[in-house]
Amino acid sequence: MKPRSRTIPPPRAVARLPSLRGAAIALALCGALAGCSILGSGNRGERSTIFAPDPRADVAASAPTVSWQLALVPPTGARAIDSYRIAVRPTPGELQVYRGATWAKTPADMLQDALLRALEDSGKIAAVARQGAGISSDYRLLVDLRRFEADYDGAAVPSVVIEFNAKLVHPVDQAIVASRTFLHAEPAAGVEVPPVVDAFSRGLEAVTSELAGWILVSGDAHQRQAHPGQRP
Repeated sequence: MKPRSRTIPPPRAVARLPSLRGAAIALALCGALAGCSILGSGNRGERSTIFAPDPRADVAASAPTVSWQLALVPPTGARAIDSYRIAVRPTPGELQVYRGATWAKTPADMLQDALLRALEDSGKIAAVARQGAGISSDYRLLVDLRRFEADYDGAAVPSVVIEFNAKLVHPVDQAIVASRTFLHAEPAAGVEVPPVVDAFSRGLEAVTSELAGWILVSGDAHQRQAHPGQRP
């Protein structure tokens, strides 16, 4: 059955939401989300602005330089999360999208592209490539994307929330070398789509830098434990 289209509740309905503090916040939220629709809905043929963030994450100078190779497995995520639509959460438990705005790439692809570039440009790893590129990898990275959205959380201006779990796997014995959940919140400078997209870009830079450093440190520690006395 085709999902019904809905719009953000009118100001009186929004003002009654318990998570909003006062009429001023309610009015700001109404204005900010006037162009939103429920996830999965929207008019066919609707013209959209396509946003293509270009995050450039730096790897910390303190991160170790390693001689092993890494394969990046395509990240996974629920369809509502890993979508070309830009997700926004106006109230807890309600996920919507910005009308007339889409991503050029899915969130999973954006995260993997940013990580690949960061590790390649850092010069701190012997080789890194997407799985299936033909390289022999010493480790594989698995990522499960959990959140990639603008979240109001009762405030007048949203914060971008990026959350995922990462696992570094040793392919020889299929052992999980390290596992960690990453969560980053980046405040947006405004309620319109462009400043929200800028916050997504900054958030991707920050969390990708953290992820890249964690990969290098975790793999290096595993190599040192497996080969004591040898430089990995």
